[in-house]
Amino acid sequence: MVNIEVVQPIRDRKKIEAMKKVLLGDLIYGTRNHLLLILGINSGLRISDLLTLRIGDTVIQKGKIRDSIERREKKTGKYRQFILNASVQKAIKLHLDKLGAYSLEQPLFASRKGNGPINRIQAYKILNTAARQVGIQDRIGTHTLRKTFGYHAFKQGIGIEYIQAALNHKTPSETRRYIGIIQDDIDNFINILNL
Repeated sequence: MVNIEVVQPIRDRKKIEAMKKVLLGDLIYGTRNHLLLILGINSGLRISDLLTLRIGDTVIQKGKIRDSIERREKKTGKYRQFILNASVQKAIKLHLDKLGAYSLEQPLFASRKGNGPINRIQAYKILNTAARQVGIQDRIGTHTLRKTFGYHAFKQGIGIEYIQAALNHKTPSETRRYIGIIQDDIDNFINILNL
């Protein structure tokens, strides 16, 4: 039997806010890392799609941030459009203001090594370090961003069918399982049962 460690969504909004502050605290890469968290939890994009974004994907011209982005997902090959909400737009502006000079072809999440973006392992380290600093004990990984998006959408009353469509899942049960709702429901009914 293969032991697959499943990462969890960040369920506690206060922990999300604390992570934002921790990430912004890095004087050199803070705005980049903060943007990674903000864009990830507000878009539901897979890390492979996030890390390939260029600055020009998010801005029309210097100083003018797009309202939405259309991407072809690496995993599915499907096109997906997503809105850049106010939180994302603010984080993009903060990051670009910090950069000062940039080109539209530059990676949004530029690595300090070379001209490319940070890689999946670096993204994992960034997220894990911040999560541990704010006391999150659950397994955290790059999929945590996507799961957090779905989890909080569900908790705010968004229908599972919409979340399913946003995450490109085949069934509502797949989405429930993916975002940790089934486990939450099981834990709740066991607590209530309390024989």
